[in-house]
Amino acid sequence: MKRLSLLIAALLLMLAAQAQNIAREAFKQDLRRSANNYYAYPDRNLPVLTPAPEGYVPFFINHYGRHGSRWLIAPTDYTFPVEQLTKGERNGKLTKRGKEVLDVCRLMLNASQQRLGELSDIGAEQHQDIARRMFQNFPEVWAGDARVDAKSTVVIRCILSMLNEVATLKALNPNLRITTDASEHDMYYMNYRDTVAIAAQKLAQPAVEAFKDKLFPPKDPDKRLEKMTSRLFSDKQFVRDSIDSFRFEYVLFDLVSNMQSHHEFENIDLYSGVFTLDDATDFWTYNNARWYVYSGNTSLNNHTGARAHRNLLRNFVEEADKAILAGNNCATLRFGHESVVLPLVCLMGLNGMDYDTTDLATLAQHWRSYEVFPMAANVQMIFYRKTGSNDILVKILLNEHEATLPIDTDCAPYYHWQDVRQHFLLRAS
Repeated sequence: MKRLSLLIAALLLMLAAQAQNIAREAFKQDLRRSANNYYAYPDRNLPVLTPAPEGYVPFFINHYGRHGSRWLIAPTDYTFPVEQLTKGERNGKLTKRGKEVLDVCRLMLNASQQRLGELSDIGAEQHQDIARRMFQNFPEVWAGDARVDAKSTVVIRCILSMLNEVATLKALNPNLRITTDASEHDMYYMNYRDTVAIAAQKLAQPAVEAFKDKLFPPKDPDKRLEKMTSRLFSDKQFVRDSIDSFRFEYVLFDLVSNMQSHHEFENIDLYSGVFTLDDATDFWTYNNARWYVYSGNTSLNNHTGARAHRNLLRNFVEEADKAILAGNNCATLRFGHESVVLPLVCLMGLNGMDYDTTDLATLAQHWRSYEVFPMAANVQMIFYRKTGSNDILVKILLNEHEATLPIDTDCAPYYHWQDVRQHFLLRAS
């Protein structure tokens, strides 16, 4: 029986390693992707968009966007790495690299004072750039005195993200009629707290913890202690006795990952000599599974993770119906959080993100969160009409890349709105 258990454990590790390969190759090209939801918006080398079918002109954009890059939220995100490394400094147990990392961590701790969770300088620029590209890509939507209805959640980084976008649009066309709002009145769809989904997430937590224990075996800490000893600390026994090693590594990885959110720190490399490609892949794999259980379409959460945001999907349909009926060029812009963008994408079924599994070991082969919710992540639905035709076409962009839906179309990447509408209403029911 013991031998069978060992074989099963070995098989699970092998499957997990195979699943990680796709992500690992992506991290080889750009290690910043392993930052998961701290990944700065990837606006380099954006694709050329497919022209619309002949005669079709864009007239409406239906949008939800995440706030831009930000400061970390909890005070301990900055203080804990400093506290742990300072223990080593006081006892003369830091390596040269450990001292360098402590210096940078102290700089970031000082810079973060009174800024927890706030939009960063890079975060503001991300939304300015996204607005410029929306304007350039779909000029007909923003022509004349088009109406722009912009709403944000009540969190300041989201409000500032909204204001950076609409200010940029207004500068490009002063005639735009823009309204902005951020009210609890709209949180039932902008950032709904579904108690059923939250309860299901708690029930799924043991599955995530079991998966974490396979990646980071709690009964065999020496492997990770060796890494800590050789890179940051000079005494393994000191680490064992005095450092909360897994929590330290995990929090430090988030801190290092989020350095790309700030011009002041974006070119300081704390990955080198601290986290290897394997380390980054392991942390990302755990985070990917955690986000899947919270937001994905899986029986682990009774399929409530994505459905928790069906109010938002219904709002997308309602706003589209109003825009089509009005007949004027216009835009509805919404600004919120990755915890909404990710389940919304899963609920829509964009790019196969409605994937359903209970096998977290192979999840990364099919479902990779960094492809969906970097900082400033956005879903843009662009609606097109043709003179003399009642057939409305729609194209969906995920982070400015043309996305697919799990429905048939004869004009990909464009879809007939009547088919998309029916699909959305079924998913939101």
